[in-house]
Amino acid sequence: MAVDMDIKELLVIADSNLLIHHVQGEWSTKNVKILPYLHCVKELCNKFTNIEFKHVPKIQNDFADALTTLSSMIQHPYKNYIVLIEVEIKDQHAYCFHVDEDPEGKPWYHDIKRFLETREYSESATNSQKRALRKLANHFFLHEEVPT
Repeated sequence: MAVDMDIKELLVIADSNLLIHHVQGEWSTKNVKILPYLHCVKELCNKFTNIEFKHVPKIQNDFADALTTLSSMIQHPYKNYIVLIEVEIKDQHAYCFHVDEDPEGKPWYHDIKRFLETREYSESATNSQKRALRKLANHFFLHEEVPT
């Protein structure tokens, strides 16, 4: 996508230290399964005037995981269209005490709770929405005092 957008400088942030060292040529591999992948990544690197790789430990990768979840929920008719997401880094924590209900009057956690109880999705859920729901459900548990 960065090549299609004619981006010349790129910072790649990844949680795979192994991958970063391989791509930068610091380590080598005999694993034939990843050799084509590494070759493809190195070819892509040649399309940038400046490309830098930065390792972020998995434990610090929550923000990237959240963006991945968001991107799996967004569908757009144009393949290469990107909706701009503005991210601001604040010096102080913010707390949310109020979450609006959806138009049907159900609480924001309704689909998560239903999935945990029945392992069923809503009839209109797409595959990417189902995948996102499964990921979200991993961070919750059922408690008898939570209203429906």
